[in-house]
Amino acid sequence: MGLFWILIVVVVVVGLWVVSTYNFFVSSKARIKAAVQEIGNQLKRQADLIPNLETSAKGYLSHEKGIYKDLTDARKAVANALKTGDVQKMSDAGSQLASLIPSLQIMVESNPELKANTVVVKLMDELRDTADKVMFARRLVIDLTADFNVKRVSVPSSFVANMFGFAELPGLITPEAGEHVETKAEELKTPKVDLS
Repeated sequence: MGLFWILIVVVVVVGLWVVSTYNFFVSSKARIKAAVQEIGNQLKRQADLIPNLETSAKGYLSHEKGIYKDLTDARKAVANALKTGDVQKMSDAGSQLASLIPSLQIMVESNPELKANTVVVKLMDELRDTADKVMFARRLVIDLTADFNVKRVSVPSSFVANMFGFAELPGLITPEAGEHVETKAEELKTPKVDLS
């Protein structure tokens, strides 16, 4: 009789573990989807802010037409990526948009009238804040995907993943070669700051 109860306890414990592991995979996929949606949400917010910045700045800087074309192209890329729902396209469009922020900042800082315009300064702050939120959401997608994929291939949870058909999730795809993975000698030097 004691062996029967031991078997019952073992079956219940294994059953609870299977349910718990299955729930981990299901909830991880839902959290990854929510993080991807947050990337889209912040990119849309960023794309919506840009027309306001353009309108505010155009009166001051009619000679900076190149930056407006770049902003328009970046907004179109974000809109197209949001329509597809493809996380990689959204990530690429967000990077394209974020890469324009330093140029905008230089443009604002080099023009005293524009720098003094509180609307432009507020919009620039909003753009920087949104770019930070996009980066956080991207980091979250990367972390959640890594946790999911590690658990998917780790023993014993891999048995549950295979039993229920949980496939590897791609996460954000970045090139494995290029300048972003190379560190130059001058980048390894300690920066010198001169405040005199």
